[in-house]
Amino acid sequence: MTNHTLTLDQVRQLGITALSQQLGMVGMIRFLQQSETGWGDYTKEREKWSGNPDLKDLFEAIQRSEK
Repeated sequence: MTNHTLTLDQVRQLGITALSQQLGMVGMIRFLQQSETGWGDYTKEREKWSGNPDLKDLFEAIQRSEK
């Protein structure tokens, strides 16, 4: 089975299996809690890099990227 034929669920299950084998059950749980919690404030960060575009600005940006 190659990686490009795996479903997302299969990839997740294989990853959990690998983590539990390498880190043990407690280590796997600690890793998953760390990586799934996230950090920062996505909304504030998104506003910094995207500004507050209106629908017209977004439409024009999409049109430019398609050319």
